[in-house]
Amino acid sequence: MKIYIKMDKVITFTIVLLALFTLSCEKDLLDKNPLTEISSSTFWNTKNDADMALAGCYARLNNSTFNFESKMSLDVLAGEASNGSGNAQNMALGLVESTSGGLISSVYNDCYRGIASCNFFLANIDNTPIPTSTIDVYKAEVLFLRALFYFTLTDYYGGVPLYTETLENIGEAKVAQSSKEEVIAQVIADLDLAITNLPNTDYSSAGHAVKGSALALKSRVLLYQGDWSGAAAAANQVMTEGKFSLSDDFQNMFLVYGQDANPEIMFSTRYLNPDNSNQQDIRIEWHGVWNPREELRDAFECTDGLSISESPLYDPANYKLNRDPRLEYTLKPFDDPAVKASGEILPYAYNNPSVTGYMPTKGADVEALPVDYATRSEHDWILLRYAEVLLNFAEATNEISGPTTEVYDAVNAVRGRTGIGMPPLPDGLSKDEMRARIWNERRVEFAMEGLRYSDIRRWKLAETYINTLVEPNSGTPRVFNPTKHYLWPFPQSEMDVNPNLQQNPGY
Repeated sequence: MKIYIKMDKVITFTIVLLALFTLSCEKDLLDKNPLTEISSSTFWNTKNDADMALAGCYARLNNSTFNFESKMSLDVLAGEASNGSGNAQNMALGLVESTSGGLISSVYNDCYRGIASCNFFLANIDNTPIPTSTIDVYKAEVLFLRALFYFTLTDYYGGVPLYTETLENIGEAKVAQSSKEEVIAQVIADLDLAITNLPNTDYSSAGHAVKGSALALKSRVLLYQGDWSGAAAAANQVMTEGKFSLSDDFQNMFLVYGQDANPEIMFSTRYLNPDNSNQQDIRIEWHGVWNPREELRDAFECTDGLSISESPLYDPANYKLNRDPRLEYTLKPFDDPAVKASGEILPYAYNNPSVTGYMPTKGADVEALPVDYATRSEHDWILLRYAEVLLNFAEATNEISGPTTEVYDAVNAVRGRTGIGMPPLPDGLSKDEMRARIWNERRVEFAMEGLRYSDIRRWKLAETYINTLVEPNSGTPRVFNPTKHYLWPFPQSEMDVNPNLQQNPGY
């Protein structure tokens, strides 16, 4: 059974935040505790208070930045899909400005709201009369969350304002951004403390971060910085400790049916009907927001392990034939109907036709069809999974030592998992050849999960790939300007209130 921190606690903690952070000009209101709200003087007195506060920090994940909405739209920016939400399509065409809104503002605001909650928790949890050992674990969870929020910010904006304590007034928020290196140093420091104090178990059924969650995130952070030794070491620690493994049900790993006690899921944004639901099925299977592109379709190998340009098994008239099973679990032709487990066949009722001719299948629950506005989905959105740890290790180790046996083993484990069964990589690959295979393995394994945009930017492929693309319905070219688009602009609303913030180059 799926279990999650009760949302009534999250709602209560939201009241607490409002009570503590809302300013008033009326002195008499400040001199007494509102009878209908919890005040700072009556909070942090019990374990239940601490649990509510912790729930409030986790609740900061329940926004578009850390679920399907932004993550799938990032694949639009990466050239894997068209359309999308959060202004993704305009951004993909090079229309990226401080006033763009959408992803530009939502990612920034969502992360800083999370950071504020984390800092508030860390500043007050020691006041709660609970065992120090419990406090240490709670702090570790919140440090992990703060690291996730700050890493997300610096991945898109570079250096950002760095706050590690609660702010007494609005003036304290008006600081210049720290360098990206300083922010990353804080992220690693938070993760190292989290790794020390989090329980070394599999991912909690209650949705709490564990040691492996923090190690997996540390591996990603260091990989993105080109710290191959650090990334490989963090990944290897997860692999050696053996608390996680690959799922044998790739398709259902992204749906509620396959997520309870799944050994591959290392951290996720959690949902539970009816109080904490999302619109994943509405947005994917009805609104049809994201349209996968042919370039993504063609990246999947044939079942002989060769690309479609090399394999004698590839049939241009039937692209599905003899292909990596993950292709079917990722996308489908727009006109293909849904087939339920019962054998019932029914059409999708998309709002609009796909501009590419394809629709996602990853994260789409055919059992929920027909979908309408009453549909409430509770699929968790996976933020970290064990397959990434293996591929992080393989990429980092290949950069250090070339294609060692350990590199082959890690990549082949992902390719050959139960239910996928792709053949091992051929022996004798060079370092460059192995790098290319790992890059493509990441592309197909994590398709429509939001990692590709970061990958092509850190590999410095964005301008050479994105600028070759045109929109299939209009012929409009994609634009990625390397002098500015490797970073997003700070939202204009932030520039207006913080005179010390320096806008990123080109905006």
